[in-house]
Amino acid sequence: QVQLVESGGGLVQAGGSLRLSCAASGSTFNFNAVAWYRQAPGKQRELVASIIGGVPNSVDSVKGRFTISRVNARNTVYLQMNNLKPEDTAVYYCNVGTGWGLPGAYWGQGTQVTVSS
Repeated sequence: QVQLVESGGGLVQAGGSLRLSCAASGSTFNFNAVAWYRQAPGKQRELVASIIGGVPNSVDSVKGRFTISRVNARNTVYLQMNNLKPEDTAVYYCNVGTGWGLPGAYWGQGTQVTVSS
């Protein structure tokens, strides 16, 4: 059974930075797809950034500010978030899967990111 545990969320002022971590256990880290999603109050969950088959990608609203990475030796996925804006406020979820599409089969419990103006 795969378990994902996120950490690194918190309260930060606009323009600040946070790094989210997602540690996987219960399986070898052989996921073809890893991603971060977010869900703001009253909104649908949306994809933020992903790595599929080694190719990183991110949505336009975070391009140039957020960077997704993975360290297989640590079974961990990261999301470096710079120049945060109030509209980035949301619960952020880690997602992984062995397939080539998103979302993958496994979700973390979420970590809250709050950006104050």
